[in-house]
Amino acid sequence: MENYPPIASVPITAWAEDDRPREKLLANGRQTLSDSELIAILIGSGSRNESALALSQRILDSVGKNLNDLGKRSVAELMKFKGIGEAKAITIAAALELGRRRQTADLPERPEIRGSRDAYHILGPLLLDLPHEESWVLFLSKKNKVVGKEKLSIGGTDATIMDAKIVFRKALEGNAAAIIVAHNHPSGALRPSQADIDLTKKIKLIGEAIGLPLVDHLIIADGGYFSFLDEGMI
Repeated sequence: MENYPPIASVPITAWAEDDRPREKLLANGRQTLSDSELIAILIGSGSRNESALALSQRILDSVGKNLNDLGKRSVAELMKFKGIGEAKAITIAAALELGRRRQTADLPERPEIRGSRDAYHILGPLLLDLPHEESWVLFLSKKNKVVGKEKLSIGGTDATIMDAKIVFRKALEGNAAAIIVAHNHPSGALRPSQADIDLTKKIKLIGEAIGLPLVDHLIIADGGYFSFLDEGMI
């Protein structure tokens, strides 16, 4: 009878794809992973006789599966586990410290967007005085609170590409209920080009179709800003 290695020793790369922590995170989101699977991603690999996941489970068992207690372990204490060298111990300690700091950090203020000027006050500092064009998106909650912002693209002195697919992919990733997009005109011209108008219409239509509305599109230049919403063009 053929002797098979114990499950604990089978490397994660040999598992079914759906069972691998990294693939599970990418496919289903980080919230679906267990504590041991998250730690397995941190340490990357186990030893010859133990997979990264089995090693992670053993580490958690040693603290009664209590992450707060694990966070109190020093690098030297973590290195006492067979298969955990200095680099892996430092990675675990650093990740747990980040988690601790996140819990104690104050939540950032989420300003409310009541009109184009509020959006300009957030986006203007990002886009003024640039020698090239950039495009940005603001993520809004259902109550028009800013929940995030992200750069979409960088272009040349007179053009940038704002891809509608990227706009909505980032908006969905950011859990936005609505969006405001913006780009700058280094030339100082505030009037939109025909390409700006066509793109705004396209984003507006897609947003309406998927229930993620475009609230405004700002063009920002040294002379101020142009709002598609204020001008009745959205």
